[in-house]
Amino acid sequence: VEYEGEIYEGKRCGNGVLYDRNGCVVYEGKWVDDDRFKSGMRTRVEISSSLFRIHNCVEELVVQDGCCNDSSWRTLDFQCMFALKLLNVGEKCFQNVDEVRLIGLPKLRGVTIGSNSFTKEKCGNDPNRRFYLKNCPKLKELRIGFGSFSDYTVCEIENVDALKAITVGDLNEWSYSFYHASLQLTSTPVT
Repeated sequence: VEYEGEIYEGKRCGNGVLYDRNGCVVYEGKWVDDDRFKSGMRTRVEISSSLFRIHNCVEELVVQDGCCNDSSWRTLDFQCMFALKLLNVGEKCFQNVDEVRLIGLPKLRGVTIGSNSFTKEKCGNDPNRRFYLKNCPKLKELRIGFGSFSDYTVCEIENVDALKAITVGDLNEWSYSFYHASLQLTSTPVT
């Protein structure tokens, strides 16, 4: 028996093929935590303060308030989460993350970030803190709570042609989000 495909922490995870001893395919498809991905597997994951493991077939990711603030969180890259449709981050999360990459997510429809998340220092100016949202063709809504990303200096939003609404902060209130960043919003011209 032989496996050819993606592995995470020594376990089959992602796309892969399992062969029998004669080289015939036994199973080809998605794997999660060393098991074959089955219809009905948990596609909604909630992260609390406890340790967790996320598979790349997650469709909805919810991060509870005050989570993921230890110093090991430096870069948050969702590129391998091809099935992700909804991302909901609570308040005061990911304070030490310097770079957020939501790039090439074909099914992503909505992103909501609670207040004071992705912020170390309110109104700081850290040139190493960056937010990228690119090539997500189904994204319709981006919501960012007040005070989030306040010390990020880059905010690039590109090729999100279905985007209908960007909400940052609360109406008639100071937001401080991306306080020292220039917003770069670009799209591929339709031909």
